[in-house]
Amino acid sequence: MPEYYHLPLSFTLAVSLLTPMAQAAGGGGEPGVIDIRDPIVQRWFEATPHNPPAPPEPGRDYGMIGEAGAFVAPKASPLSSFAPNFPGQLEGWDQNSYAKNVDVLAFYPAVTSPWHAWANAVDMDGKRYLYTHDRDYMRVLDITDPANAVEVYSDGGVWGPKGSSEEFDSKNVTDYFGGLTVVWHEGLQKHVAVASYEIGRFGVMGRKSEDAEGVALVRNYTSLKGFRVFEMNGPTPDDWTMIAERTTDRVNPDAPIGEQQGSGSLDAPAWTGGRYMVLSAAPKDSFALTEYPDYVHSPGYQIWDMSDPTNPEFVSQLSVPGQDIDSPEDLAAYLENPRAGNRTSWMGSRNPLALPVPIEDGGTVGFGGMGGLGFWTFDVSDPANPTPQGDLQVAPSFAGTEFDNVDVSQYARTGHVFSNGYPMNSNCYEPYKDIFSIDVSDPANPTVAATFPRPTPPPEAGFTDYCQRGGSFGPKRSGGIDQPGGGRDGVVIYAFYNAGIQIFDVEDPAKPKISGYYVPAFPTSDEVPDWTFDNAVFAVFVEYDRNIIWAFAVNGVYALTSPLLGEPLTSLPKTPWPPRKR
Repeated sequence: MPEYYHLPLSFTLAVSLLTPMAQAAGGGGEPGVIDIRDPIVQRWFEATPHNPPAPPEPGRDYGMIGEAGAFVAPKASPLSSFAPNFPGQLEGWDQNSYAKNVDVLAFYPAVTSPWHAWANAVDMDGKRYLYTHDRDYMRVLDITDPANAVEVYSDGGVWGPKGSSEEFDSKNVTDYFGGLTVVWHEGLQKHVAVASYEIGRFGVMGRKSEDAEGVALVRNYTSLKGFRVFEMNGPTPDDWTMIAERTTDRVNPDAPIGEQQGSGSLDAPAWTGGRYMVLSAAPKDSFALTEYPDYVHSPGYQIWDMSDPTNPEFVSQLSVPGQDIDSPEDLAAYLENPRAGNRTSWMGSRNPLALPVPIEDGGTVGFGGMGGLGFWTFDVSDPANPTPQGDLQVAPSFAGTEFDNVDVSQYARTGHVFSNGYPMNSNCYEPYKDIFSIDVSDPANPTVAATFPRPTPPPEAGFTDYCQRGGSFGPKRSGGIDQPGGGRDGVVIYAFYNAGIQIFDVEDPAKPKISGYYVPAFPTSDEVPDWTFDNAVFAVFVEYDRNIIWAFAVNGVYALTSPLLGEPLTSLPKTPWPPRKR
């Protein structure tokens, strides 16, 4: 018989009497009676305080209550699927668009889902293809002429006014295809794709302290926890051949699907086609020190030897203090974190290490956003024994994620990198997520050189703060290191949810400023259901070699141009992507 974790009656009553707002808070369903049958989750719950944030009250704790009616953000909030409106928000969804130094080249409706999109590009057979995908769909566009893109492959549901055209049962997946990395491999003389496979983060389980069956499903997940390697014999996945499969489980690397430990590989692996690949992964179930309500792992990093893509070999696991519940030292470090017990914060990585220079090319340093565990620098000069070098801790900012992605596009020129978390609640029902410009010229002592300016609406908008526009507001990511051309000195571009895409001048990384933006109108319910609008613009992918910006919105994909990048190229560049010579 499974064991249940029993709390004192007073606590059980307190949970059952929570206000409706508090019950709605959280990504893992409404709080209810504690029901823990998993021994690791039970150890986590017993070892940590129970101190979730109280739901802030709109108009009192946050809202347009600052000097001259300026927006004031909550100091803390629970993760919430039902964030309330606050006084002063717009009625309805803003149907105006706003632009500065950005023009729309084309719009392609119904390409993505409203939730997420990974993006990749590849030049093959005289054409350039854009891949946009998430766990439940894959679309491939021929973007050789970005003004006249053509969809050449579609798999999975297509979204319209009634939702997706296909049902997706996240609890019964067998092929949970996540982030993708595409490279040119000199040895094979072919393009190679590596796909991450991880435990689904949505719809699999509720709050881990209450959904015992969901936790059991995660432990015995029906899809791979690891990665697969594909030989790309054509541009579309039906032409790909799987040449390798690995689990990130380091307790039993030969464990079959359904018995694998750990998280699997999160997001897209960091690999440029050389010897070493780095990915985000919890290697075993004891990497469990995280407050996130519906996630049971604290991922670190793994390094793999990809000399032979048909036979990837594990090299090393990298972690930071405060991840492994089996380690007394880790638990002590975790309990010193001010987030311990808040039942809200994501702890650990969500992306692989950001490597300014590949390890095999002489790279010695990597940078990692470790959520509520902070920003970290790592010495990777000996890939068999990578070690933490330094860390940067900032004030807690929850709900939402903290220190998620790291942008290294300006590192070689300036010695600075950029890192940020992003909002997970709508309606600004959480602290604002800053983008930090971090001086890492001394990797052992990273320091905040500046925070990026917070975007504000133009005067013609008719409102003074993007929080009034509704939906999520804050930075997401800047597109990753596999964008064609790699980046552009002095420029970085972020998706910003209801503030569209924001272009920052980072010529001086200690004085970043906004130089351009494109904020599209919200969709209408004739395009997608209005309960999807909150996500607005959730991803960006830039062809720096052609000066084309792809902005991914809930209702489709925008192809944008900007004089800040230069004249767009609407044919193939001379140098193919990914690069074919190392």
